[in-house]
Amino acid sequence: MATLEELQVEAAAEIEAVKPLFKQVNSERLELSDAEYAQKVTDLANSKWEEQQFGYIQARQKAYGSIADQLDMQYWDKVNGTNLWQEHIAQVKSDNPKPA
Repeated sequence: MATLEELQVEAAAEIEAVKPLFKQVNSERLELSDAEYAQKVTDLANSKWEEQQFGYIQARQKAYGSIADQLDMQYWDKVNGTNLWQEHIAQVKSDNPKPA
């Protein structure tokens, strides 16, 4: 897992690779200022950090399926003496681990 500082270096390289970047001001196309480039780097690094730290949550929510589907799996596990729901949940957690 990358540190925030490492992600800032990565973000700076990505922004540098796409320069020049422009903005529209009063119908005039202007290149971003040094401060605006710095803010872009900070924003991109923070976005990468949040994805790294919390992206697993959304990935898990999507992979779990709906509550109704999970309840149905639990019902059929009980009827059939299986543990498919537990295996499904364990697989989702394994595929989308929580950062250390």
